[in-house]
Amino acid sequence: MTAPDATSVGLVSPLLFQYKQPFALQNGTVLPSFDLVYETYGELNQAKSNAVLICHALSGHHHAAGYHQGDRKPGWWEHCIGPGKAMDTNKLFVVSVNNLGGCHGSTGPRSTNPDTGQPYGPEFPQVVVKDWVASQALLANHLNIDHFLAVVGGSLGGMQALQWSIDFPQRVHNAVLIATAAKLTAQNIAFNEIARQAITTDPDYRAGNYRIEDTNPDRGLMLARMIGHVTYLSDDGMANRFGRELKSGDIDNAGDVEFQVESYLHHQGRSFTQRFDANTYLLMTRALDFFDPARETSGDLVAAFEQAQARFLVMSFTTDWRFSPERSKEIVDALIAAGKDVASTVIDSEHGHDSFLLPIDRYTSALRAYLDHAYNVTVRHKGP
Repeated sequence: MTAPDATSVGLVSPLLFQYKQPFALQNGTVLPSFDLVYETYGELNQAKSNAVLICHALSGHHHAAGYHQGDRKPGWWEHCIGPGKAMDTNKLFVVSVNNLGGCHGSTGPRSTNPDTGQPYGPEFPQVVVKDWVASQALLANHLNIDHFLAVVGGSLGGMQALQWSIDFPQRVHNAVLIATAAKLTAQNIAFNEIARQAITTDPDYRAGNYRIEDTNPDRGLMLARMIGHVTYLSDDGMANRFGRELKSGDIDNAGDVEFQVESYLHHQGRSFTQRFDANTYLLMTRALDFFDPARETSGDLVAAFEQAQARFLVMSFTTDWRFSPERSKEIVDALIAAGKDVASTVIDSEHGHDSFLLPIDRYTSALRAYLDHAYNVTVRHKGP
């Protein structure tokens, strides 16, 4: 099929990067090899200076823009990536990758463990943000990209962009950190643990070996998604969208009552079980919990940024209580104290943490303006 919108990148197909050498993880485990599934949009210029890396959030994947054959649903960042959009593929070469440990084609818990011939399941090693960044750098090498014009990500993706600026300072011109934090609060870790408990206490979880035993922890994964989804929304946003409207039933007679918000959460939870892997969810939430780049500098975030050379854009949203503007301010303050070039903005939105996924004009306009300026400074003035 073709995309209905001329500003879309249109029909796209996933690509596969196979790294056939041992890859050492931060925890000491060595993977004998790994695969990364990714997509690209736009064209890499002759100087290879117009590449932008997209890092996905917890439940994201490589399909960020365009359409797959036979699928009417566009990529998850369709409104931001395409001709004339904030990430303008008339000028930029955009790379979007499914993280190591993911469940959409990259090596992860669903993959076959070469030592057993069975799915890794719960035996897949715990990866962390630094591992993702290191594997993405190997993909960049494969694509002959020495440096990225920008590394961009929201939420967990923003943590990856931040880590890129620290681990590969000479390979990142701009780091765009959206609705993210330098580390999770205790409350955030608590929500993640509740979600994990919902999964691991499901009888069908089978200690993580559900695929071998031909089951799936649908109820636990559904509850985990419902818990997470509530935290991604705001009180005002939910009130405006759902209020106390009924989907069905009669409150006066207390008969089969279901509120619209309940129906919505049930739908979100059920659909999530069809497209996401429970072991991957556990792995991703732990990677969120463990992220803390200042841990290597005795808790000093300013010192953690000392080697960074990128320019930074830090964006947050007024009603995001999961990754609040205060968490972004901590990053901005540390960058300023470290003497880095940083711009920041707080976008007014009623949609909570999910705002970074939505087509909010002020948000996309600010992102477009920043990336246009970065392109003009780094690419246009130096030639193609």
